Amino acid sequence: MTIDLEKICLQVVDISKAVGKYILDEQQNFDAAKIERKGKNDFVSYVDKNAELKFIEKLILLLPDAGFIAEEGSNNTKGLNFNWVIDPLDGTTNFLHGLPIFCTSVALLQDEKLVLGVIFDPSRNECFYAWKGGGAWFNSRKISVSTQDDFSQSFVVTGFPYNHDGKLSQNFEILKHLIENTGGIRRLGSAALDLAYVACGRFDVFYEYGLNSWDVGAGGIIVSEAGGTVTDFSNKNNYLFGKQILATNGKVHKNYIEVLKNKLD
Repeated sequence: MTIDLEKICLQVVDISKAVGKYILDEQQNFDAAKIERKGKNDFVSYVDKNAELKFIEKLILLLPDAGFIAEEGSNNTKGLNFNWVIDPLDGTTNFLHGLPIFCTSVALLQDEKLVLGVIFDPSRNECFYAWKGGGAWFNSRKISVSTQDDFSQSFVVTGFPYNHDGKLSQNFEILKHLIENTGGIRRLGSAALDLAYVACGRFDVFYEYGLNSWDVGAGGIIVSEAGGTVTDFSNKNNYLFGKQILATNGKVHKNYIEVLKNKLD
């Protein structure tokens, strides 16, 4: 089945902006009593759930036969050819604490392959999006990854998973190595925005383990279409469902594979 990916992507941009406005409006009068806990330091609110329902309501109209892989499980039905991958509010902990580093993230899979992605940051009114073969875009301007090719000067962003799976000490070793040998490291609390920032050159590298498909789906294709490289820690393509991702400008990818593959694989 052939679809107009550019047209659908731009429609998802509009939907994302509408949902983002809802999230921002709710933050002004947020009811903290409605916060739920999914796990240690892993929270969900009525805003996450309502935002997800709003996405599903609109995305069904774009592709009625598509299924959904959504973080809050509102409508996780498998589609034959197409499946939407949704994180309605990436950076929930930031949102709950009033920290303006959160976003929406929507990707589309066609026959198990990423074909479009949209990340919208309502706090900054910044939208990052891409469709297969169409390049990567930021607020109507085409973007590309950085040109930094010196590992010692590379600027890195990472995240800390809720479940370390016994890898906490290895992760600290890597952090220590990167702090001592790169141009700097940050932790923002939103994997989707981390990937968007690699795509537009704000960071040279993002890595993290323990992530889900909705965390990395949109960002993965946006980085790829921006000219970057996205793999798992073994330099293979199993990052969407493989719980580990390395996204770089491509020029320092090999350096980071060497750092990561033996410690966090």
